[in-house]
Amino acid sequence: MKLKKDELEMLDGKRGLAVQRAMEFLVKYAEALGAEEMVDTQNVCGTLNNTTPFLDTLMDKFDGIEHLMSELNYNCADVKEVPRVNIFSCQLEHGLDPDTWEKQYVKKSKYDINLKDEELTRKMNVNLICTCSPYLVGNLPVFGEHCVWMESSAVVYINSAIGARTNCEGRESSNCSMLTGKTPYWGMHVPENRLGHYYVDVQYPIESVRDWGILGYYGGLIAGEKIPVFDSITSKPNLECYKHAGAAGASSGGTEMFHVAGHTPEARTLEEAFGHKKPLEKFILNKKEMERCYQLLNTANSDDVDFVMLGCPHYSLRQLWETAVMLESRKISGNVELWVFIPRALREVADRNGYTKKIEDSGAVLMADTCPALGRVKPPNAKTITTDSAKQSHYMAGIFGAQSFFGTVQNCVNAAITSKWEGKF
Repeated sequence: MKLKKDELEMLDGKRGLAVQRAMEFLVKYAEALGAEEMVDTQNVCGTLNNTTPFLDTLMDKFDGIEHLMSELNYNCADVKEVPRVNIFSCQLEHGLDPDTWEKQYVKKSKYDINLKDEELTRKMNVNLICTCSPYLVGNLPVFGEHCVWMESSAVVYINSAIGARTNCEGRESSNCSMLTGKTPYWGMHVPENRLGHYYVDVQYPIESVRDWGILGYYGGLIAGEKIPVFDSITSKPNLECYKHAGAAGASSGGTEMFHVAGHTPEARTLEEAFGHKKPLEKFILNKKEMERCYQLLNTANSDDVDFVMLGCPHYSLRQLWETAVMLESRKISGNVELWVFIPRALREVADRNGYTKKIEDSGAVLMADTCPALGRVKPPNAKTITTDSAKQSHYMAGIFGAQSFFGTVQNCVNAAITSKWEGKF
C-alpha cells in the first residue's frame, strides 16, 4: 500500500484509537482487493443502526449499545466510546418507522432500541436522513465525485445517472470511511472499470417506470456484476426511470452501474460507453424477453390481493404526488393494506400539500425510514406482495416466502381498491 502522510498518522494512532482501528480495517480491505492506494472522500452513506432483525440478538453480548455499535460499525471492540465523524456522513434506512412502528407490527423492544440508535447516531455527527435514496433529500453528488455509499439501488443511481463514483460498500467499510475520509482506490473509482461490458439492443419501446424496471431487471440477469449498455432507447428517462432500473439491476444481478447510450453522462455515444472497445457479448431485448422478465416478477397463482407496497426505492416527490392524485376520494378495500414509503424529509412536503391527507383518507398509510425488505415488516397475514418495484418483487419470495404481483403504480392502486390484480404485460 502506498499510504500518504495523513493515512500513516491515522494508522499509527495519532488521531485516536477509533480512527486507528478504522484505518487498519481499510488497509486490510484494500490489500484483499488488490488496491495500491486510498482515495479521499467527503461523502459517505452507511448504516449505524441496530434495528435490523439479525442484530437484535447481539445486544446481550456487549457492554451497552455503544460497545455493540463500535464492534459492528468500526471493527473495534476495544473502543467503547462513541466516536464523532468529521466527514459528511448520512445514515441510510432504519429497520422501522418510529412514527408508524405499531402499524408495521413491530415489537416495542425493537422500537426502544431504534430510539437509542438515533441518539447515538446524532452524537456521532451523522445525518439521520434514514432513506435508501439520499439523492432525493439533500445528498446529491456531482459528476466525478468519489463517494462511499452502501445501498445497492443508490449506488447504481449515482454511478449511472450522475456519474459520481462509488462501489457498493458494506457496513464496516463505509463506516470506517466516515472516520477516516478514505476508501480503497479500486472498482468503480477507477475510470477504466466504468466502461461497458455487454451491449443490449433494445427493440421494445421503453416508456413507463414499469418498463424501466423490467429493463434494469433484464440487465442484471444478463450482466451479473458487469456493466450493461442499453442502446436504441428513444424516450427520455427521468429520475424515477433511472431509480427503478438501477434498483432492479442490482437485485437481479448485482451490477453497480449501467449505461444508456445517448442519455447517461458517461455514454454520450455508444463508443464512449465502451471506451472504443468491443463488447464482450451482444443481446437483443425484445417483447418476448420483456414479457419473460415480467412473468418472473409475477409469481402469484391467484388474483387476490391483500398487501400493496409502494416506495422501493423510496418514492420521489413526483411519485408521491402521483399516488395522492390516484387515491383522492377513493377507498382501499377492507381486505387490503396499502403502505407507501417515502424519505422522512418529504413527509412535511406531503403534509403541506395535502398528499398525506389524501393518502390516509383512502385507508392507506404513509411510512418512512424503512421498507419491507430491510425492516422485514409486513402485515402478518399477507400472502402476496403487490408492488410497482421490480426490486421488491424479486426480494419478497426469499425474504417472506410470499408470492408477488408487479406492475404499474396504477395497477397497484387499483388492486388496493378492488383487492384483485388486473395487471397485464
